[in-house]
Amino acid sequence: MLTAAPWRNWARTEEVSPRRVERPASADAVQRAVVAARAQGLPVKAVGSGHSFTGIAVAPGVQLDLAWSGVLGVDESARRATFAAGTRLYEIAGLLRPYGLALENMGDIDRQTIAGAISTGTHGTGARFGGIATQVAALTLVTGTGDLLHVSETENAELLPAVRVSLGALGIIVDVTLQCVDVFALHAVESPQPFDDVVDAWEEHNAADHFEFYWFPGTASVQTKTNTRLPADSPLEPLTPWRRWLDDRLVSTEVHRAVCQAGFAVPALLPRINRLAAAFWGRREFTDLSHRVFVTDRDVRFFEMEYAIPFAAVPDAIRELRAEVARRGWRISFPVEVRSSASDDTLLSTASGRRSGYIAVHRYWREAAREFRGVAPEGYFAAAEAIFRSFGGRPHWGKLNTVDAAYLRGVYPRFDEFLAVRERLDPERVFRNPYLTRVLGD
Repeated sequence: MLTAAPWRNWARTEEVSPRRVERPASADAVQRAVVAARAQGLPVKAVGSGHSFTGIAVAPGVQLDLAWSGVLGVDESARRATFAAGTRLYEIAGLLRPYGLALENMGDIDRQTIAGAISTGTHGTGARFGGIATQVAALTLVTGTGDLLHVSETENAELLPAVRVSLGALGIIVDVTLQCVDVFALHAVESPQPFDDVVDAWEEHNAADHFEFYWFPGTASVQTKTNTRLPADSPLEPLTPWRRWLDDRLVSTEVHRAVCQAGFAVPALLPRINRLAAAFWGRREFTDLSHRVFVTDRDVRFFEMEYAIPFAAVPDAIRELRAEVARRGWRISFPVEVRSSASDDTLLSTASGRRSGYIAVHRYWREAAREFRGVAPEGYFAAAEAIFRSFGGRPHWGKLNTVDAAYLRGVYPRFDEFLAVRERLDPERVFRNPYLTRVLGD
């Protein structure tokens, strides 16, 4: 047991002083921690990497920092690998390399633990591909009664659609088995294009394997990213170390941080800065192994809100957002990110039962903190959320939102099925915290 120092998440949107902190290094140790917390009437939560912007991992009672990671086993014939729950996404490519395997799809950030990533519905882009949780073939968790429960297609199979995206409300995940694919390469083409041309051709662009675009508010162009899947033995033409450092470290991190700080100090500069940023975007083309293309550095601290809406509604929603930004005269230093995913059958996946588009809005953390303190009570995030909700939007569970269980029941047809599983696995609400009370009720 460790001294319970104050804990903060990466974005500094949440802070808590747990009653105590434990670092269990085995499933047995997790069971003991849950049983002890239950006996004392304390809630217990695993915190993962703390990369969620919401309070989903806040542990006011017992905080568990899972102290083990790595690959626990590989079934090469089935192309499945089992990982300890604390394994970070950035570790997985190296762990799978000896077996010639890879993750089917990834997001652009890889700091999360695998358990945290699936529990919050972390996803990448690609209209024919699902989020990371859709790759879950099995997992093991400790329930609210302290029991060790294995869930797979052949064991407690009826629970699989619930536990793939569990919000940490059903138990403490101790291991995850992922359905992998053969290692593959991606041919990446990044280029600036007119806003209206890209939005008008949203459906056509998403015929690609993986497509997304970024729009700096106040500008008339977007940066598109189109990735095409190729066999692993395709000729690779990766970015040179110099180009990767220039683009991803110097420009995307250091220059962007300086721009955000300048915009925070003198907001009137931001429209000009954003136009320069859009003009600076150029065409970039390269081919590399998948994980080196999917993932980018995101070291500038920010706040983020993201909603999933019906795929076909994306053009109307992004135009409404653009019009609202122009009407309010807002000066925003971070781009809006637009992605897509296939429909899936996971109960609380943001793509549950419908093909989805994702619109994510970001603010530099100092700007956002000022807005959240009430300086701008009718701010950017509030307006964006209202637009997304008007399209039946579903918030990313790990990103800022203000919705409650009543709203979520209306946009998730299988919401009550999830609550029934929660009642079965955690009847005493051992895994409760304020965020889960808001989004799930009771």
